[in-house]
Amino acid sequence: MAVPKKKMSKSKRDSRKSYWKKKIIRNVLIAISLSKSIKSPRSKSFLLDKNFDSGFFIE
Repeated sequence: MAVPKKKMSKSKRDSRKSYWKKKIIRNVLIAISLSKSIKSPRSKSFLLDKNFDSGFFIE
């Protein structure tokens, strides 16, 4: 017969959630920084097609 696991404390749960949130926020900031560097007119290491339509945005 299955036995339920012990309940996790709120502090442990919150610390794990905050770890994942910090990790996500860090990755979002890196992605935003990279997109800004690609979009800047001084960018020479990235090739960006001006006529490229990704299809993600509906106008």
